[in-house]
Amino acid sequence: MRSILAVLPLLVLSGCASYQSDEIHPVPADRLLAYQQPGKDSVELEVTRDAGYLGGGCYVAVTIDREVAARIGTGESASFHVPAGQHVVGIIGDKDGDGLCSKAMLRRELLVSLEPGNDNRFRINSDNRTGFDIKPVVTR
Repeated sequence: MRSILAVLPLLVLSGCASYQSDEIHPVPADRLLAYQQPGKDSVELEVTRDAGYLGGGCYVAVTIDREVAARIGTGESASFHVPAGQHVVGIIGDKDGDGLCSKAMLRRELLVSLEPGNDNRFRINSDNRTGFDIKPVVTR
């Protein structure tokens, strides 16, 4: 009985962490707000939000150069067309959303160099200790 009580909190807490899902859906067009038109020298930037329960009822705003580019939900992916070069890619709380997530003091940003031929993919993950984060996709 004691071992069950010791393991139960760990199972509950680990259940809140996000995970990479096999079922990723595109962000609907009405939540894609910027960087949707390919340009002459643009590169494609892809952002995918992991699935999971933490923040699952809320959108996270994806920003490019501190401009809101999309509102993304769990298990969704969005592509953007940005000029090659250095950009600030980040996430903030969705100010247009309902509920507690719209009040979140969330800001995570990365200074990245987006170049043709590079892997310009990022993922948004979350866990109960560190909250939301955005990181480059690591390929093996």
